[in-house]
Amino acid sequence: MPSTLTLPRADGTLARYTMTGQTPITGAPGPIRSRVGMAAVHVVADPLARIDPTLDVALDWEATLAFRRHVWSLGLAVAEAMDTSQRGMGFPWSSAKELIKRSVAEAKTMPGAVMASGAGTDDVQPGPRVTIADVEAAYEESCGFIESVGGRIILMASRALAACAKGPDDYLKVYGRILGQVKEPVIIHWLGDMFDPALAGYWGSHDLDRATETLLAIVNDYTAKIDGVKISLLDQKREIAMRRRFPESVRMYTGDDFDYPTTIGGDADGYSDALLGIFDVIAPAASAALHALDGGDRAEFQRVLAPTLPLSRHVFGAPTRFYKTGVVFAAYLNGHQSHFRMVGGLESARSIPHLAEQFVLMDRAALLRDPEQAAERMRRVLAVAGVV
Repeated sequence: MPSTLTLPRADGTLARYTMTGQTPITGAPGPIRSRVGMAAVHVVADPLARIDPTLDVALDWEATLAFRRHVWSLGLAVAEAMDTSQRGMGFPWSSAKELIKRSVAEAKTMPGAVMASGAGTDDVQPGPRVTIADVEAAYEESCGFIESVGGRIILMASRALAACAKGPDDYLKVYGRILGQVKEPVIIHWLGDMFDPALAGYWGSHDLDRATETLLAIVNDYTAKIDGVKISLLDQKREIAMRRRFPESVRMYTGDDFDYPTTIGGDADGYSDALLGIFDVIAPAASAALHALDGGDRAEFQRVLAPTLPLSRHVFGAPTRFYKTGVVFAAYLNGHQSHFRMVGGLESARSIPHLAEQFVLMDRAALLRDPEQAAERMRRVLAVAGVV
């Protein structure tokens, strides 16, 4: 019989909720052929490490790598050390290096495992003394490290570059220099300021049309060095319009966590591949949907993903940059980690009513792989907040 819980609501009241009793969705094994489906994955903090969690980082390496094995087992690819792993929000480059090294090694133990890792400028703190040369050197160091351990590169947006660039020409200079040096094609990531306010005005303009033209110029000038571009602007029309202007060999990786079925499903003019943080949360559904698309069953693709959209829009609701809390909360509910603790104490970044609503939306989307365990874990979180 489905469990019933007392959950807090946004208006401050409590209400009884009876779980749906649905059979949890499971992904399909084997490679996905019709699209590239990458999950930007989270990290698992070590809750028992004797550190100051607001200043230092300690990971549970086994749980962190086990989650990557879970994603790979579903046919999905892994985007490592990205925004979802709290880069720029408590997880520094020094820790990311070890994560990337271990993940690349882990991928080699699983046939068919695909991954790429974020290269950024984390060690360069924006300030009046930071120069374009400093940004270039930081990018070179991180790209060089990823290549040295056998990894592929995702070129992340740079807070330092956003702070010191005088205009589009500085972006053309920096990206041109880095793309001219990389050994294999990279994925360029345009992360919008809804995810990171420090990236406002990226590509040298607050006018998104002008910013788009600068990025397109880079794509056209360095096509052979670019596998694709990940757009995280939550702007479907802009993503599709830009996708139609890409050279044929350059992929568009959707970052539209608000409407990914439309961008992935595509239209007569093409489709987007996926590099999404929400794929961490909905990995079984993403796997099942993309495998259905492989078989030409678009109706099943839409049917599986439709219930995940309200969940994704909730997890990525404003302030969007705190979506990572929902990602780790989902992993806790689903038994991928034994606790709800995060790097930097970010588990406190979402309210208890917000997390309760996420629990309901995961249940309705059949994304609680052991509903009774999830209910018990939800009760533990509620008890800490005084809801008994």
